[in-house]
Amino acid sequence: MSKKVYKDYIKFFIVLLISLLYILPFIAVIINSFKTTNDIMANPLSLPTKFSISNYIKAAEKMTYLRGFLNTLIITFFSIGGIVVFSAMTAYLFVRKKWKLNRLVFSLMIASMIIPFQAIMIPLVKIYGTLNLLNNMWTLIYMYWGFGAAFAVFMYHGFIKGIPYELEEAAYVEGATEFQTFWKVVFPLLKPVTTTIVILDGLWIWNDFLLPSLILISAEKRTLQLSTFYFYGTYTADYGLAMAALILTITPIIVVYLILQKNIINGILKGAIK
Repeated sequence: MSKKVYKDYIKFFIVLLISLLYILPFIAVIINSFKTTNDIMANPLSLPTKFSISNYIKAAEKMTYLRGFLNTLIITFFSIGGIVVFSAMTAYLFVRKKWKLNRLVFSLMIASMIIPFQAIMIPLVKIYGTLNLLNNMWTLIYMYWGFGAAFAVFMYHGFIKGIPYELEEAAYVEGATEFQTFWKVVFPLLKPVTTTIVILDGLWIWNDFLLPSLILISAEKRTLQLSTFYFYGTYTADYGLAMAALILTITPIIVVYLILQKNIINGILKGAIK
């Protein structure tokens, strides 16, 4: 056996081991979602004695799954839509308009990405509470626009710089306005990076717990993540139902990710290189 083949085998087993370390917790959650709390406490790594979907049915009823799913879908959809639209237009302005102010604002937006949300969490909630804007899904969506804009502008900025300006000049010659040129010529060319932003922000917003827990108070406005949290009490927890609720919560976004995953790396590379 040559040294190259030997090294390839070593790399394969290392990658396999790392993959197992990542996937085993997820497999454990799936297995335990079919078991009762007593069975989980007795042996969390054992297979269920019988496979029953009763945990899933009870979890869906207890967490009012359809309402939580609809709330999460609305928040995710409008948050991503606003981030894409406003960030694309902002990046286009930064690239095509050579204003000195643009460089400053762009630099500040990039610098803002290093500020952790926890650092501004308390004053932000206090301000919005004073303005009586808490317990409102549109307040949450507005916050996602702000927190997601910097990264999206950065991605779009790098991609738009690689688009030949001659394409826009041709549109102007044909009588198109700047607004029409952006939406009919430039924006369709941004599909790869737009897909990447949609996937990454979709994963972030759909799975986010902290920000919704600070903004959404009433039960009828809870997202799936908040509904899952209430399976854990102060002194007790129904782990079987909680595991089933976790699977119900993450399955939709995992399906979307698996369908669109090939576009993520492609979009990031194109946006970074250009």
